[in-house]
Amino acid sequence: MILAPVFTGGSLAGEHGFQKRIQNIGELVHQLDTMADPAARSAAKELVQLLMDLHGTGLERILEIVFRSGEQGTKIIDDLGEDPLVSSLLILYGIHPDDLQTRVERKLKQISSSLHKMGAEAQLISVNGGDVRVRASLSGHTCGSTASAARATVEEAIYEAAPDLTSLIVEGLEQPAASGFVGLEKLRAASELSTSHLPDAGSALHQTLSASSEGMD
Repeated sequence: MILAPVFTGGSLAGEHGFQKRIQNIGELVHQLDTMADPAARSAAKELVQLLMDLHGTGLERILEIVFRSGEQGTKIIDDLGEDPLVSSLLILYGIHPDDLQTRVERKLKQISSSLHKMGAEAQLISVNGGDVRVRASLSGHTCGSTASAARATVEEAIYEAAPDLTSLIVEGLEQPAASGFVGLEKLRAASELSTSHLPDAGSALHQTLSASSEGMD
């Protein structure tokens, strides 16, 4: 049996707490495959799917209602898309207002000053489907520990902005950081969930919401 996480007060106030919950959910869903009873395993997976459907439909309707308020609603949706915690939730259900490349580029720009203090810089090279490639460089006087810290900073930032990526390659830095990252695509695959009823992640959300609101007029 799967026990849903209990959301209490400030336990999910930070994005790190949210990511921890995502990891826990991923582990629990993965354990479904080890259940000896096929009927119980099937019922548990169906329960997860039904909850995903319910939550996804509700979130999509919320965004439609917010969007109908005009320019202010568009601004609210943009703000929600930039909030680390809400962003991951919107990505999970395929209704984030920005595509993967836009989110990665924005996050690299946000951490550029932190990297500069380490004598490092990073730029996006390519996004191919869910595969992200970044090139980082260090000034000649930096040490190995700085390289490790710079890599960790880049990886953690990108994982936060794009938990739906399938792979991340950071060129120019040596040792990979132990991030403990659990991607949303891995969570979907582990549970064999289908979100085909929802818009694809990275779709033009405002166009979708606009079409929906026009149809309701």
